[in-house]
Amino acid sequence: MELSAYITLACTSGVLNLFLSFYVFFKRHQYTNIAYIFVLYTLLISIYCFGTAFSLLSTSLEELKFWNTILYIGMPISAPLGLLFIMQYLGINIFRKRYLLILLVPVISLFMVATNDFHHLHYRVFELDPELGAPYARQEIGAWYIIHGIVTFASMFVAFYLLLSQWRETSREYKPQLVALLFGQLLPMVTAFVYLIGFTPPGIDPVPMVLWISSMLYLWAIGSSRLFRIMPIAKNTIFNNINDGVLVLDEYGRLIEYNAAAEKMFPGLSKAMFGRHFDEMWKDFSVENFPFEIEKKAIQKDLQFTGEDHQPYTYQIRTTPLLHGLYHKGQLLIFTDITEVKRLQLQLEQQAFYDDLTQIYNRRAFFQMCDQYIAEATEEKRPLTVILMDIDHFKKVNDTYGHAVGDQVLKHVVKLCQEQLNADQLFDRYGGEEFVLALRNTDLPAGEKVAEQLRQHVEDHPFHMKEGVLPVTLSLGVASANHEPEETLFQLLNQADHALYVAKEDGRNRVSVYSRETNHLDRKHG
Repeated sequence: MELSAYITLACTSGVLNLFLSFYVFFKRHQYTNIAYIFVLYTLLISIYCFGTAFSLLSTSLEELKFWNTILYIGMPISAPLGLLFIMQYLGINIFRKRYLLILLVPVISLFMVATNDFHHLHYRVFELDPELGAPYARQEIGAWYIIHGIVTFASMFVAFYLLLSQWRETSREYKPQLVALLFGQLLPMVTAFVYLIGFTPPGIDPVPMVLWISSMLYLWAIGSSRLFRIMPIAKNTIFNNINDGVLVLDEYGRLIEYNAAAEKMFPGLSKAMFGRHFDEMWKDFSVENFPFEIEKKAIQKDLQFTGEDHQPYTYQIRTTPLLHGLYHKGQLLIFTDITEVKRLQLQLEQQAFYDDLTQIYNRRAFFQMCDQYIAEATEEKRPLTVILMDIDHFKKVNDTYGHAVGDQVLKHVVKLCQEQLNADQLFDRYGGEEFVLALRNTDLPAGEKVAEQLRQHVEDHPFHMKEGVLPVTLSLGVASANHEPEETLFQLLNQADHALYVAKEDGRNRVSVYSRETNHLDRKHG
């Protein structure tokens, strides 16, 4: 009667697990990919349960060995497969090689059981119980049985631990799923432990007798909490898959958590720093103090940072207070790497506002900046002078020596002019061989003096090339703003252009000034 009860319970577990396997398989298109692992997992458990049931019907040692081998098709592989199922459920990625490595020991166990008569590594003794007879067996375990037992128990224990560790992180609506999975791992693990320490009837493996309970829990989870349709991903998985670096501080500014991205940004970061104040901890990453105070409010700023590779990085930092009710409980620091964005931004700015050849401002930059200059000059009654300059006979240089030499002459002139100018004086390539200079807080006589200095400096430094020395000179036109409200930059440039035209007409290599008082051009010869 007792044997019939064991067979019935084992068959019940087998039937329920087989039903689960087919049920999930035929509805797999409604579920996530994890359903495929579960189908194989429950199918192997059903083989284990049916193998156990048929072994209890054995009448000879040969039959017992045969069905013992059959149940080992399912039993050793089901535990590691259950671990893989739980890891997938929790969103823990595992590489294929490791996936196969976990299943290696169970496969070897099956081979060991099937060939045990030749080596006795799994069972040192496997024979009919001399007192009870068939189907009861007397077993003495071998070396491989211990290895197999360790892997089986460890797989169930790790799966249970992983699930339990996510209890606090799991939303309330998903906890029924977690309960079912927890008991699905705990029940066979505890039963197997009780069996191994000898608290169950001799010759009877009680684990298949209780697996029907796990099956019922899985069915309940599928029906009540949408197991396989919607699964929670552990918060720490999401936290560690965020591309932004995240540091979590408590209300006293001490580090209490960080994610994987933060660890990559700051290689010295480790759990040993937990409890250290952020300002003190930051000194381990940078020779400079943190550039701004972390306030108890949301802020956003950019941070320049030099990494361990001595490369400069730009991080956008966002801070968010962590509140519990009305009370401040900590601070969230989010570091976004915008180094590449800043690099592209500077590159676009370089292309938009700088001349490719001479690396000084271009015409677009001049108009954008000088419009502001003339507005300030008009509003605040400050002097503003503009100088247009042209390289004399530049077309002849190109025609005679080629454009490569012409380009070098342009860079030569720019270098000479920069030697005479200050950083706050707006110097631009206006187009071709023509340049423009805007001088804030500079009146017409002072502007004329600057123009003459430039003309003289360029004349004193001819361009040297393979063919010899090439004299280079400038013609310059100077004009100053009159502070009239209706005056425009175009009018000021037009006046400077008229002055430049006169300088050229008068023989070049000279400065010509547009005089507003006499409404004519004063010619200054070089």
